[in-house]
Amino acid sequence: MGMGIITGDRVNGAARWMTFFGIQFQPSELAKMAVIIVTAFILSKFQEENGANPKAFKYIMWITGIVFILIAPENGSTAMLLFGVVFLMMIIGRVPWKQLLKLISIVGVIAVIFIGMIMVTPAKQYRDIPMMHRVETWQNRIKGFFEDKEAVPAAKYDIDKNAQIAHANIAIASSNIIGKMPGNSVQRDFLSQAFSDFIFAIVIEELGLLGGGFVVVLYIWLLMRAGKIARKSEKAFPAFLVMGIAILLVSQAMLNMMVAVGLFPVTGQPLPLISKGGTSTLINCAYIGMILSVSRYVAEKEEQKKQEEETTAEVKLQAATQILLEHARGLVTAEAAGKPGNEDTLSEVSESIPTDETIPTEASESNKSV
Repeated sequence: MGMGIITGDRVNGAARWMTFFGIQFQPSELAKMAVIIVTAFILSKFQEENGANPKAFKYIMWITGIVFILIAPENGSTAMLLFGVVFLMMIIGRVPWKQLLKLISIVGVIAVIFIGMIMVTPAKQYRDIPMMHRVETWQNRIKGFFEDKEAVPAAKYDIDKNAQIAHANIAIASSNIIGKMPGNSVQRDFLSQAFSDFIFAIVIEELGLLGGGFVVVLYIWLLMRAGKIARKSEKAFPAFLVMGIAILLVSQAMLNMMVAVGLFPVTGQPLPLISKGGTSTLINCAYIGMILSVSRYVAEKEEQKKQEEETTAEVKLQAATQILLEHARGLVTAEAAGKPGNEDTLSEVSESIPTDETIPTEASESNKSV
């Protein structure tokens, strides 16, 4: 994060990368994973009968705030996304609503003041301020999103001014229900970051509305499956971890899709598990591995619990059978003893009643003397 600024590894004007021994990676991806894991751990440790202990909110905010400050100057969308995911995790973790509402109020006021300042003040005044060198980029993206595009006639529209948005719109508009079929995209040759930030526009161009809708359903299904795994987990930490990872992946996917179809200002968020990437792909694979690990743990616990229930039921059945047999022998003995001259009958009836030796259990060996 902060080291990206020091090392000077800038791509598209942003110092989001670090290089070690010729290997380039994004430290913000590792930071996101660390925050999700730590948040899940804190929520699990501070769970009480009526919800999370108020101290959990303080610890989570300290950690998230530090990481947010380090990420935001170079990657504001990632910082906001991470903050939103942590907020949703706190809701799931039953953090007191009083604290959450205060947080929303404070963050809302700060966001309005900050956005108002950077939109009103000329960008050149921020160039010498540390960590504010991307203000001009933020201004252009926000203004480009809210400007009235219909006011510009098609013949006078400057396609090179907002080339990414323009070519993404062309890719979507030139598609249809089933698309142009895989490999037949035209706009991928003109659209910058077609393999990453705007991959969803290319998916729609090649696979159509059906293909784009299917991708959306896959992410929703991932969230639903993660929720099912979390509900089955008997421990709090795995449940919070799975939900945090799923919310992060799905939120990032939705943000990428909204940018591609023009519902959100342009950001640098890749589409998880689909966009081309190095660090993000490895981290996303690690996320899926964590979810699968928790799923296997839950399945093993369920199988173990099922076996224990079956063993308990078998033991109870054997005990009930023993009691019934002893009760039956007692009744026969009492009935036969009450009739004179029936000693032979008593002996025959007693021998006809099954004893413990006829029950195929290990516990019956100790009852052979009965």
